[in-house]
Amino acid sequence: MKIHLTTLGCRLNEAELETWTREFAARGHSICTEGEAADLIVVNTCAVTEEAVRKSRQLLRRIHRANPTARLVVSGCYASLDPAGPVALPGVDLIVANQDKSRLVEIAGEHFGLPLMPDLAIESDAHLLLARGRQRAFIKVQDGCRYQCSFCIVTQARGTERSRPLAEIIDEINAYQREGIQEVVLTGVHLGGYGGETGSDIGDLVREVLRSTEIPRIRLGSLEPWDLPEGFWSLFASPRLMPHLHLPLQSGADSVLRRMARRCKTGEYRHLLQAGRAAVPDLNVTTDIIVGFPGETDDEWRQTLAFIEDCGFGQSHIFSFSPRTGTKAAGLPGQVPELVKRKRAQELADLAHRLRQETLAPYVGRCFPVLIEGRLAGSETRWPGYTPNFLRVELAADTQADLCNHVLRVEISRANENGTLAGYLPSPVAGRGE
Repeated sequence: MKIHLTTLGCRLNEAELETWTREFAARGHSICTEGEAADLIVVNTCAVTEEAVRKSRQLLRRIHRANPTARLVVSGCYASLDPAGPVALPGVDLIVANQDKSRLVEIAGEHFGLPLMPDLAIESDAHLLLARGRQRAFIKVQDGCRYQCSFCIVTQARGTERSRPLAEIIDEINAYQREGIQEVVLTGVHLGGYGGETGSDIGDLVREVLRSTEIPRIRLGSLEPWDLPEGFWSLFASPRLMPHLHLPLQSGADSVLRRMARRCKTGEYRHLLQAGRAAVPDLNVTTDIIVGFPGETDDEWRQTLAFIEDCGFGQSHIFSFSPRTGTKAAGLPGQVPELVKRKRAQELADLAHRLRQETLAPYVGRCFPVLIEGRLAGSETRWPGYTPNFLRVELAADTQADLCNHVLRVEISRANENGTLAGYLPSPVAGRGE
């Protein structure tokens, strides 16, 4: 059968999608891209906000209109929190809740009577990823979260924490590397909680990945700032562990953090950043900020802006608070008017842009290994990619060679106003590699 898979939402959804892709291919099915006629379509939905739910419904309707004869399988947080919602939409044939995600391919096979032809499954797994424009693989290492931040619905959608066995993770990474994938991202709902139910931790996981794989580049997904174990910074002594961390802050005012039920206050967060930057050269720290959380006063907002400036984040992902049914925050008093949220979001966007430019400026004139992701759309000479610390670079290289999925040493020539770096090859392309 021809199968198309698509997702909304987080990196964990991406990792799950890649796992299903491999499993469907191993059963002899053909993986097709968007726009191709498919026999079966799998959609991994999101429900982190009401807007995400709306987009999930919209995507399901659009997919059915474009593929009215395809069987439609729906999973993800929207399908788990409100299974009656997607069931009521036209064309939906099967719901697979989050707790059954690990068996989605098996469940779909049984439900639809899909043929099993492993002898015909000869398509390269790397080709499947690269056909989707991917040179890195997202590796789901755990699911679920033990904490209950007052704005978050994910704990309800994903359930209790469950960590994958180390051996299983290692086997998956090694399989990707054999197929030519250069970079993996370890991800989970509560990544820093890995191994909590087994007496292990995220440090043990990273050490084992470094010891038992040879994948050139390893990244960590989003980590809560209270989760880093003792000795964490020493892991970055390996050049294979990329010096970038996404540490969600959410607010720079301790009073707001208390209402959010966050476990890390600003003083602890500042100390963490100072320790990381002292220990890890070129560490790039990015974050999430929620604008207009219930009760957020002008003074609390000024505290947030001042703290973000003090932290000097390489990038800030900005989210305007929207009440999410089922969360404690949805019922809190002092909901901030939309006009105020828009004004504050713009203030933060302006500050974040300035901090981004200040982050980029010191890298001009330096040379970095960059994983090239392909030609820039509409250009024959520009090749985008990322430095180890996750700064986007546009390489200028007028060459007939295919640079995609190669790690090249790139000299940085300037910082662009759009938040990227420009660079060139300081030596012939023949000198590929780090």
